[in-house]
Parts: sequence; C-alpha cells; structure tokens
Amino acid sequence: MTSVDASQRAEAEQWFLDRGLPSVLRPGALVRRVWSRSAPALAAFGVMMAFSIIVVLITGKHTIDINGRPTRTEWFVLTSAVLVLPCAALAGWLVSGIRRDRNRMVASAVSVVIAVLGAVFGGPSSRVLVNFLVVGIAVAVVLALTASGVGSILGWAVHMTASNVALMGTLIGRALPVVLLTVLVFFNSYVWLMAATVSRLRLWLAMGFLAAIAVAFMISSTVERVRPMLTATGQLAADDERLADTLFAAVPERPARRGLSGSERWNVVFVLTVSQSVQVGLVAAITAGIFFVLGLILLSPGLLAEWTRDGSSDGQILGMTFPVPNALIQISMFLGALTFMYVSARAAGDAQYRQRFLDPLIDDLQLTLLARNRYRTLTAR
Repeated sequence: MTSVDASQRAEAEQWFLDRGLPSVLRPGALVRRVWSRSAPALAAFGVMMAFSIIVVLITGKHTIDINGRPTRTEWFVLTSAVLVLPCAALAGWLVSGIRRDRNRMVASAVSVVIAVLGAVFGGPSSRVLVNFLVVGIAVAVVLALTASGVGSILGWAVHMTASNVALMGTLIGRALPVVLLTVLVFFNSYVWLMAATVSRLRLWLAMGFLAAIAVAFMISSTVERVRPMLTATGQLAADDERLADTLFAAVPERPARRGLSGSERWNVVFVLTVSQSVQVGLVAAITAGIFFVLGLILLSPGLLAEWTRDGSSDGQILGMTFPVPNALIQISMFLGALTFMYVSARAAGDAQYRQRFLDPLIDDLQLTLLARNRYRTLTAR
C-alpha cells in the first residue's frame, strides 16, 4: 500500500469514527492512533487534576470538606468545584478540534504530564502512590475506551446533542407534566424523610433500576425504527448523490453488497440509544438542577429539621463534603431519575421529536452505512 493509500485509509477510518460507527472498520484499525485519538478525554482529565492542585494549594487538604458556613477561601473552592466540569468539557472540545495527529499527540502528552503533576501536588489522597495509581487507572480506561470504539460513540452522541440544543426546550416542554407531578413529590415530607435516611448506594440502585427500564424501552423502539436499515442487503438508491461530498465519491462500488454483521447492527442500535440517552439525560439533569436550586431557596434550618427529623445540613458528593443538605442532594437525584424515565418514554412516542432529532440521526447513519461498502473496496488487499 502506498503512502497516499495509507493517508486515504486513515482519513476514511476517521470519517467513520467521527460518526460513531467504529465496528465498520477493519480489524486493527481501532488500535491505530489511539494515543492521538484519546487527546480530548485526556485533556479533560488533565484539567480536573489541575483543579486538585489548586484545592490542595489553597486549603492544604486533598479533598473538599466544608461544614457549616463557608469562609471566603471555601467559597472560592466551591466556585472552582462548580466550574471544573465545564472547564474540563471546554478543554476536551477545544482539543477535539485539532486535526493533525502530531498536535493531538502533543496535547495528550501535555495532559498526562499535568495529571502526573496533579498526583504529586494534588490528587484525591495525601499518599502520592495512591494518586499515581488513580492517574494510571484513569489513563488506561481512557485508552481502552478509545481503542474499543466506545469513545467515538460517546463523542458522536455529545456532538449530536450539542448540535440540537434548540430541541432541549421542546423536551423540557414534554417533561412539564412530570415536573408538575414531581413538585408534589418535592413538597412531600415523607419523601424528604426517605431521602434523608436512605443510603447513597440504595439510591443509586433505585436510579439504575429506573434508568434500565427507560433504556430498555428506548432500545425496543429504536430497533423497530431502524429494522429495515439493519436488514437491507441490496443496493440502495441515490448512493452516488449522497456520497458526492465525501471522500468515498470516487471509490467504486463493490459488485456484491454484504449485509451488516452482528457487531455493526449492535453498533447502529447502540449509537442511536446513547445519543438519545445523552440528550434526555441532559434534560433530566436540568430538571434536577432546577429542584436543587429551589431547595436552596426554600429550605430553612427549621423546615429541614421538620421534614427530615433533624437530618444533616451537610451533604457529600463524590466523597466531598459540602454545606448542602444531604436530603436535598438525594431528592434532586431521584427526581432527575424520574424525569429521565418519563421523558425517554414520551420522546420515543413523540412524532415531533422523531422528526426533528431521531429521523435526521437515522438518515445520517444510513449515509455512513452507504459508505461502508466503498470502504471495503478502499481497504481490500
């Protein structure tokens, strides 16, 4: 294979990865350039480790532990805790815009160096060896997700959600009935008592149960929606026109068209399900955030004591202690899970949602599958 062929092949592989269909690629293609392709996720992780350095330098502690009324320094730490995820997402997005592999490799290396510095001067533990273990596991997980193709699917889902931000208002409108219902739940003292006494593990299990029901329904409706595309084996019409603006326009069509393999079918269903789950999950997170802010406004120490039978006024998030009632954190999480289940079921049966989000997504995947056969021609030995 010539250098031009290798360059064309790499471009074709990246085209499929950008569209969330890694199963289309030839064996071994996913492990190539894994270091450069992991740059966005490594950059986000590097920002989070840099944040840990700031926390340790300011507070002298390796975790956030704020009880009672925060001091000025603790307010700064709280503000940083709120901003760290948006900053990490921004860093990942900026790095994802880098197209040259060499520059991406540099970005990955710099991110890992920052993470190593975070293990020395920050990190979740005061023991450096533990921090190095955490960094090593995190980097290994990122590389494994990238090499398995899961990273490209998640990236595609986030891209589709970001490109359909206007649809969020429609979904929130669809969630209005359950929001009105959960207002009654939110002001129910028995629910607050449950949130104050149930353990975080049990709460996660309950939320996982609700999410599993919603995802199962979503998968079922998605399979029915794309079944004709998954089982088609013949030449589809207008291939040349639809591929005119892609790098496969000049690649000849193979005389025999093979049907999708089992992994390719699952890839199509998985990417559609993940894309919908990310979008609905964002709506659920917004709803949970609304109730969280409402609780911060309305809850007084007396009302909290009345509803939770003298429950704690401090709560924990990822092992960090914040001056926020634990019951408020848990009830917001539970209401978010309820919203996720409701909106998932509502969106799957909503014609306007399918027309504005799901149908264009399926159409784009169909275009990707049209290019699959020509990719086979391009990479044939």
